Amino acid sequence: MNNRTLGDNGEDIACKFLEKQGYKILERNKHYSRFCELDIIAQYKNTTVFVEVKTRKTDGFGSPLEAITRSKFMNILKGVQFYLSENKVKDYRIDVIGITLRPQIKIEHLKNIHIS
Repeated sequence: MNNRTLGDNGEDIACKFLEKQGYKILERNKHYSRFCELDIIAQYKNTTVFVEVKTRKTDGFGSPLEAITRSKFMNILKGVQFYLSENKVKDYRIDVIGITLRPQIKIEHLKNIHIS
């Protein structure tokens, strides 16, 4: 399984997980530049939620959440700012979902993340 397929599978799992939690998926893979992509844009009640998804086959090299570096977060933030400038959004937050596929599917959902 290549990285793109792995990422797509993880995003599919994340979307199903979010929908079961009451989220409505608005968009997937919204690109603003080569470095700036929003994996999932969802609606939860009155809040627009920007979700970054990180998927790993196993946790042998650490949690998928550890892949969210400061520079990665800054790129996500740029994408959020582009989206906000194009759309009327009152309330929003940034979430991260980490998915580990083996030995069994594990989903970690961190809400309203900030990196200082």
